[in-house]
Amino acid sequence: MEVEIKEEFHKIGFMLDNEEEILKKCLTFCINYNLKPSDLVSSWEVYYLNRQLDESTVQNSEMDGFLLHLQTEQKEAVLREEHNLHVYSSKDVDMILNDEEEDLKEVIPGTPTDKTLRLDSEPFDSTVKSNANGYSSGKPSKHVTPFGLRTDKFVVKFNINNLPDTENGDTEHANENLEDDIIKRVHPAKKCSLVFHGSGPEPGCRFMYDRIEDRFNALENRIRRHAAVLSSSGLYEEPMDPTIASQRNVFAVGMICCDGEGHLNEKSILLQSSVEHSGGQCVRLDLHNLSQFSIFPGQIVGVEGHNPSGHCLIASKVVDYVPLLASPDEDLHPAKKQAVDQEIQATESTYTQGEISTLIASGPFTTTDNLLFEPLTELLAYATRKLPQLLILLGPFVDSEHPEIKKGTVDRSFDEIFHMEILRRLQDYVEYSGPEAQVLIVPSTRDAHHDFVFPQPAFEIHPPSLKHQITSLRNPGVFSANQVRVGCCTADILRQLSGEELSRNPKDGTPIDRMSRLASHILSQCSFYPLYPPAEDIPLDFSLASEALHISSIPEILILPSDMKYFIKVLYLSGGSEGEEHMKCICINPGRLAKGEGGGTFVELNYQGSADRMNASVIGI
Repeated sequence: MEVEIKEEFHKIGFMLDNEEEILKKCLTFCINYNLKPSDLVSSWEVYYLNRQLDESTVQNSEMDGFLLHLQTEQKEAVLREEHNLHVYSSKDVDMILNDEEEDLKEVIPGTPTDKTLRLDSEPFDSTVKSNANGYSSGKPSKHVTPFGLRTDKFVVKFNINNLPDTENGDTEHANENLEDDIIKRVHPAKKCSLVFHGSGPEPGCRFMYDRIEDRFNALENRIRRHAAVLSSSGLYEEPMDPTIASQRNVFAVGMICCDGEGHLNEKSILLQSSVEHSGGQCVRLDLHNLSQFSIFPGQIVGVEGHNPSGHCLIASKVVDYVPLLASPDEDLHPAKKQAVDQEIQATESTYTQGEISTLIASGPFTTTDNLLFEPLTELLAYATRKLPQLLILLGPFVDSEHPEIKKGTVDRSFDEIFHMEILRRLQDYVEYSGPEAQVLIVPSTRDAHHDFVFPQPAFEIHPPSLKHQITSLRNPGVFSANQVRVGCCTADILRQLSGEELSRNPKDGTPIDRMSRLASHILSQCSFYPLYPPAEDIPLDFSLASEALHISSIPEILILPSDMKYFIKVLYLSGGSEGEEHMKCICINPGRLAKGEGGGTFVELNYQGSADRMNASVIGI
């Protein structure tokens, strides 16, 4: 049977890390749960997809989690057979036994004797409180979940360290302060200034009213804007009509399209030029002479080439970027810019320009097996120890893809879940951390309690006491923190571009960083969402998108949360004319804070003026 199990794993492309040990455990699972090898491997594939594991190798460390998955499957099978059967959970046992004595032992604080225990403990009560809807028994839940079984709470998975390690003494001093946390709490040294840029939909706006005219104008404006910038750079000729037969080389600007349904291939590439130059007509684009390219539907490109027959433009060069500005205030109205300058001058004594410490996390913020929001609680506990100037949380917060919300089994409204589980925890965090702490939240189209439209308006946070420290941003949005320009978008544009991109790598074997290339498309196209047609799950409204999606200047930090593997990368972009130095942008995918039934990742960033002076870490929980 072990041989059969091994063969079944190999059939679906999985290798075994510690083969002998894993096969022994799998054999035990088959015997205990009366499973065939094929059934066991099918269950592993479901577990692998739920946990969103990165490698196609079966790890011995995943066997305990896989066992819990098998037990859950067996329980659900029994429930399907006997509809009236109730399986008691540990939560039910807690309520029946009402073990008050043990609860007192858990609640009464004691003096820790070990430093490591003190650092791992939470400085505020992170247990799930009781509520009128019966989500908990009013005591710390002993419900054991795969998330709760983790041994290492915070593990650094990736690190970029460009700053000298001169803080050892400060760290020891901070640990001593944490030892005596009840007597004296440490607060962030300086408050962070926040200035919001650009325009976008406001809360309560009308949507789902975009017309064909809005779509046409949005695409036409993108082509015209790129053509104007490329021609004004002095590096290229004036754009011409690429559909006219000509033996001489011409320069044309247009949008990449696909000839038919499905994905791009080298025989289905079309170039749609502007109405001004070609009446909006398309021409087939031949890229066989190019040694390297990367294109996708909706991309605006400049093409040098010739069209001998009038039916096919044979490209000799493709320009897939436009020069971007680095001025952080060029998109502000003069009156608004003056108000911003006055605010900066009035508060420059309270913050350090160009420096920011932040934690960045993206939802979901709870595991798929419950709505206890344990990963969010752990993140806030970590934040109270690190005390960053800014905590950036990107949706979804109330995930419409969560199993319990999809099934409709919750007995609270989505707004109640958001206010009780998210805003209440954030309010506790800022009250504990002091007036210097600030939280910025960004919605997602997967938020069940918010407008299903992209771009999205910001959340409406009603309690006035929260507005000074808990602020909401549009999706996508651009803001400046201590004059460090930050752009963020919660649409998973990286994964969607990855599925639509057609590329050819150089034949000399030069290694290509694909994730950097995908992220660079966002900046080179001057758009947070350059893909067209949009993905099926993106409710793109062109009546709102024209200015909201436009990137007017390069941000120092670009946050693009994605289901793809976490990363922190420095992107190098051309600033304009040849010979000009490249500008740098730090692109961050913090991963998901919760992945399936387990914990995920978040990013800790200490930025000090440039991409060359920063500390950044991806931390797993």
